[in-house]
Amino acid sequence: MALVSAAARWQQRAFVRQLSQAESVQAAFLQQLLRLHQGTVLGRELQLAKMTTVSQFRQQVPIWPYSGYVPYFDRTAAGEPNVVTPEPVLHFNLSSGSTGSQKLIPITARSQRKRTYANQVAMGFAFARSRQLNLSLGKLLVTTCAQPIGYTSGGRPYGHVSGNQLRTSNSPFYRHLFAQPFEALMVHDSVARNYLCLLFALRDRHLSVIAANFPLIALQLCRYLDQYAASLIDDIGSGEIADWIKLDPALRARLARQFKADPQRAEALQQLYQTAGTLLPKQAWPNLAFVITARGGPSDFYFERFSDYFGDIPIFGGTYAASEAVFGSHWNFNTDGTLLAIKTNFFEFVPADQWEIARPKTLLPHEVRVGELYRVLVTNYSGFYRYDIGDVVEVVGFRQQVPLITFRYRRGGTLSAITEKTTEHHVVYAMSALRHKYALPIEDFCVTLSPDVVAPYYVLNLELPPNSSLTQPENLLADFDDNLQTANASYALKRRSGDILAPQLNRLSPGSFKQLRQQRLRPGQFDDAEIKLPHISGDRALLEAVEILQTVRLRSA
Repeated sequence: MALVSAAARWQQRAFVRQLSQAESVQAAFLQQLLRLHQGTVLGRELQLAKMTTVSQFRQQVPIWPYSGYVPYFDRTAAGEPNVVTPEPVLHFNLSSGSTGSQKLIPITARSQRKRTYANQVAMGFAFARSRQLNLSLGKLLVTTCAQPIGYTSGGRPYGHVSGNQLRTSNSPFYRHLFAQPFEALMVHDSVARNYLCLLFALRDRHLSVIAANFPLIALQLCRYLDQYAASLIDDIGSGEIADWIKLDPALRARLARQFKADPQRAEALQQLYQTAGTLLPKQAWPNLAFVITARGGPSDFYFERFSDYFGDIPIFGGTYAASEAVFGSHWNFNTDGTLLAIKTNFFEFVPADQWEIARPKTLLPHEVRVGELYRVLVTNYSGFYRYDIGDVVEVVGFRQQVPLITFRYRRGGTLSAITEKTTEHHVVYAMSALRHKYALPIEDFCVTLSPDVVAPYYVLNLELPPNSSLTQPENLLADFDDNLQTANASYALKRRSGDILAPQLNRLSPGSFKQLRQQRLRPGQFDDAEIKLPHISGDRALLEAVEILQTVRLRSA
């Protein structure tokens, strides 16, 4: 860890030295990319060889959504070389499909190095902050599945970006960072994989970092720890892996050779478990320095539960990233703003007043303004040119020429009964205030639209833990309505005018959101926690197969 920390801090310091040169760094990145990619099928069609300046590129290359790249990526997936990149494709990143059909993104050695660099810069900031706070650094617990989900017709593996990165960076050096053997991450079954990772990690009293792609996965890990605490402690005491864990015999044998009994550790954990009646990360690993998981967007809702399991341990966002690109590196604990990844992609920003224009005017990173919302366009070594991913970001600050950006919502991922355009950011604000006031142990939620399109209203769908109840559902629903009006002025206007009626509350049966995530799994996928469900949905049939335990409408409706 000391070597990794030193290397990451070196990259971070080198990145910081270039913050004042963002414009030239971005221009150099684009020019090198155009030179290397001009001979590809897509490069020739876009006439990249004729573009020698940033201005020419912005004037002549069209802005495309993902659908524009599908024909080219399909040919690449089928095994045809030099379609979108001159380098061989190692694998394809599979998007989580939070706003529609899932996407395949080609990843080469060069594009992978660029992603790794942005991650190293982020971890350099985390390690530097840890030193300032005198936090000791030990090993890392991660439970991401590193197995491919499947293979394209051309024989290339595809899977989630985090699993692909783990698999391709698997080296003896990096293996020493993990509290669990790498083989444990090659288990498809979510319960078995989490159990194995926890089993090895619990033997390490000095574990210092837990990493999870999304906050929901971190919370799921905590539930596994509590649910299987007794079995985990028994295994640590005996030195044997529980026989109820479904494992390939050869893999079980390899893991068994690496797992040794530790009766003293088992006894200490048993005392913690008996005293508290539960086993929490903050108890099992008192030296935890920080938790790494995605920040921004809807994450704040899940962070409300973190203190129950992790105490006041800092939360570090790592990178703001998607399957298509890394957009920024986090630079501090407990903050949402990320430093734009100026050495990983070429960026343009579309101001809000240009969103409905066919050929919008764009701004370069050093030209954006603090407090404004922008659509972000990305050009990178995966074969994207001025790609409109649909993310809407807010500029929350600057470090010299480099903006600090925070993800707010996915454009097109808005909810409108009329034209009010409610975003995830709005509903998460409303629900966070609600949870504080009523101390609700909400498992998850989603806001949908009424079946009635003529007299529309919002439907708040809540899932609570088993044996929980709503004691003041009408008051809760009224406060949700008020909070949402505070967050979204357009919704408030249409509520006051009567265009949108008072909302409805549906209390869903326990396990409903897990059921919804499982419905989105592709063949070969096993871990539903990797599937992101938005907190808003215009799909009026979304909950057709889910059991509704209680329905409440306001009397004023």
